[in-house]
Amino acid sequence: MAILSLDPTLTAAVVASCTVYLVLYRLQTLKLHPNEPPIVPSRLPYVGHLLGMVLEGGRYVKSIGYTTRRAKLLRHRQPIFTLPVPGSRIYVVTDPALAVAVQRASKTLSFTPLVPDLTKRVIGLDAHTVALLRENIDPEPGEPHGFLADMHNMVYEYLGPGEQLNALSVGAANELGRQVAAYAAQLQQQPTTVDLLAWVQHFVTLATAQFLYGTENPLARYPELEQAFWDFDHGLGRLLIGVVPYIIARAPYRGREALVGAFKEYLSAGQHETVGAAPIVQRRVEIARQHGFTLEATARSELSFLFAGIVNTATTTFWTVLQIFARPELLATVRAEVKAAVVVETDSVRRLNMELLKNGCPVLHAVFRECLRMGSDNYSTRLVKTDTVLAGQWHLKAGSVVQIAGGVIHSDENIWGANTDVFDPARFQRLGEEAKVHPAAFRAFGGGKTLCPGRHFATSEILFFTALIVLTFDLKGIVVPVKEDRVLPVHVLEPRSRVSARVQVKDARPIQATM
Repeated sequence: MAILSLDPTLTAAVVASCTVYLVLYRLQTLKLHPNEPPIVPSRLPYVGHLLGMVLEGGRYVKSIGYTTRRAKLLRHRQPIFTLPVPGSRIYVVTDPALAVAVQRASKTLSFTPLVPDLTKRVIGLDAHTVALLRENIDPEPGEPHGFLADMHNMVYEYLGPGEQLNALSVGAANELGRQVAAYAAQLQQQPTTVDLLAWVQHFVTLATAQFLYGTENPLARYPELEQAFWDFDHGLGRLLIGVVPYIIARAPYRGREALVGAFKEYLSAGQHETVGAAPIVQRRVEIARQHGFTLEATARSELSFLFAGIVNTATTTFWTVLQIFARPELLATVRAEVKAAVVVETDSVRRLNMELLKNGCPVLHAVFRECLRMGSDNYSTRLVKTDTVLAGQWHLKAGSVVQIAGGVIHSDENIWGANTDVFDPARFQRLGEEAKVHPAAFRAFGGGKTLCPGRHFATSEILFFTALIVLTFDLKGIVVPVKEDRVLPVHVLEPRSRVSARVQVKDARPIQATM
């Protein structure tokens, strides 16, 4: 009778591999401190969670962090849990109350120290500029400010409530109005079919570049850079990996470098001072020079600002317009609200009051917020600078990262009610009338020290642009797609499939903004 024999070398290799795997699996389950948040181990020790985030994007975190209690098949999500990763920890916060605790601990939990490395990868900063970014990065009161602190203060000065914000909002809205009026005049009564997302992106891209950087802005001089911009945007995840981007992120890398080259040309000619650039841009360039930025570093910084001004505005407007026009009754209600905000109407022009639009159109505002709730799977991320006890309970290890999982909180039925995956703008009206959600539960603009400084400006721009489309066009044949949540949620998520719309002019009279 033959006896099966195994190669001793192979047997030893298998035993060694299994042993290493079991040791690594066990090690990843060990807490660094007794009060560290519960650990969620990965089947592939240490690297599995990172791979899951890269391959599955925002949906990955939504599927982990659950426990089973009292032998019942009830899934209960941990308010905070630990993901072991190579050399560090990621603490994921899924509870609004703990999110507030993270936001309040800004001295020990800060996003700012992460900025230099992230921007180095995304916009290609050199080592000298990264070193400048790290100078006085989180100053205490009375200490000198570095570039990031000065830029942060300046942005809040321009974009915080007040006259400067009003002037910027009206200026940006009127540039959008000019773009839409020119298109409507050209289209006249001949309907056309468009890719709705690309259509909206085109208006926002050109209008934002024109408003911020004037008539000789890089995208006006080189129209092919519009496609380069969106190539750059759609490859951010690959650029963030930071490994040979010119190979693994070829299209976004080439798009980025083309845009940087055009911004260098623009800045070297001093066009930000001579062709009607917005005051906030002129001040940004001045701050960069004061802190020793080279021409190229300043050009890369301005690309990041243009990106911030375009992407979320375009994508959120797309979802808002799409959801309105996909529902005839909702369209009629919103159209009536918006028409009531038109304070001057003649045969040649309509004037739309932006204050009335923001404060007197509750259904439009509810649609806008519901689109952000459903489309924002973003993370509010902080570095743990020193060992920190969060909310008097959870021990967070220095050098680790805390992520407030916006997508998880936005889909929590305990907060928002049943069917959180269903579009229901009345959700926000009900919440306003009957019960208030936790103030940290709406994560579209972040929170705490990293609350988006441009939120007021962006809200005005999105509402005005939506109103422009509602009053100027009829859109037919829209089918609502699912969002693409299998990517890293660096901004409001785009649709998974192309959305076609039949566009016809309803009223071609230009619309101007007023406060």
